[in-house]
Amino acid sequence: MSDSEEDSSGATSTCADWPITEECLQAVLKEHHKDADPAHIVVLDFSVKPGCETGESVLSDILAVTVKYSLRDDPGGTTHSLSFIIKLLPQDPFSRFFVTEAQFDLREIKFYTQVVPDLEVFKNDVLIDDSENVTLPIPKCYYAHYSAGETEPELTPPSSVLVLENIKPNGFKSVEFSAGLDLRQAKAAVEAIAQVHALSLSLKISEGKPLSEKYPFLFQTSRASDSYQQLVERGLPQLFQFLESKNELQDVLDALNDLRPHTKTIIENLLAAEEPMALITHTDFWCNNLMFREVDGKCECAVLDWQMVTYSRPTNDLSLLLVSSVSADLRRNHTDELLDVYWEKLTDTCRKLKVDIEEALKYDRKTLGEDFKKGQLLALLLCIGSVDLALGNAQMEERLIELLQDLNKEGLLQAEVASSTTST
Repeated sequence: MSDSEEDSSGATSTCADWPITEECLQAVLKEHHKDADPAHIVVLDFSVKPGCETGESVLSDILAVTVKYSLRDDPGGTTHSLSFIIKLLPQDPFSRFFVTEAQFDLREIKFYTQVVPDLEVFKNDVLIDDSENVTLPIPKCYYAHYSAGETEPELTPPSSVLVLENIKPNGFKSVEFSAGLDLRQAKAAVEAIAQVHALSLSLKISEGKPLSEKYPFLFQTSRASDSYQQLVERGLPQLFQFLESKNELQDVLDALNDLRPHTKTIIENLLAAEEPMALITHTDFWCNNLMFREVDGKCECAVLDWQMVTYSRPTNDLSLLLVSSVSADLRRNHTDELLDVYWEKLTDTCRKLKVDIEEALKYDRKTLGEDFKKGQLLALLLCIGSVDLALGNAQMEERLIELLQDLNKEGLLQAEVASSTTST
């Protein structure tokens, strides 16, 4: 066993700032079983280990827990087992301050405890036929706790805990970023996010008001723009240094230099919600936040990590996925096909929820394509903020070069793209 992994069986395991004790596990299991008396839940054994590789997550410390337990009122004395993920505030002081200041932890907790239950209630109220398969492709939430901390009468640091279903035992696997998604995985991903978009869009139409009013904790445009701009300013010098070593990319370098003074305005313009299609977006929709499995010959996708959930444009999620997480060949040859898959799933799900997008919103597939083109510029800027993930890896560098060349040829590396009007 490595120093980075510790197992605890039937004993207290203090990992990060939340001690994993029988009492804590009973609180989770009580939520899981709803009406169960905590005194009737008997923890028999449990193990705790890191839920991700060191440095893989900067917004959370993640633990993977498996607990074996029994219920006193279970007549058969059956032993049950439950695997889940615990997301905690980072131990590193700088990362902890970054997370709490921007409320990444609170935003994800409220997504699971407010947005998701509202969407489920809305779906169940609207759907008449149980065979109409409309799902939220996300892990179940078992438990959540949040405290902003106090300064008086004494200093109490903020704390947050989010306990989610561990979907790995259900066959879900991650995808290597350098390899990117294949076509089947990309289709599964756009179908998954289409269901979230459709549910939130239909809820908005049903209630007759923007969801940013209903959920004020969603990542606000001004605050999100500031955060993303800081990342862009950090990434641009690294990208420029890389491009300066490639003589064939001088035109791309010139375009990015012209773009640089306008990046904050571009981010604000493209991140801002634009009616009538404003809805709840993931806004960090790339392959590292997705997991996949095969079920009866069909590829299924689960969407993780909702810390940046925003009220924005659906094409922002689609653009980030296709700019960041697929090969150049797949992006060039299958973007229209993937947009068709998304549009079909979105409109079909909305129809099940009693909303005809084209009729009610005067929005069609052609307009989606136009919005997607603009969204690629925002996606590129977000990728530049994390360009260090690509530099130093030959496969990723080549993908980045091809992306920049393609966007430049399409005339998308221009500030005017962000302010252009979409025709309907």
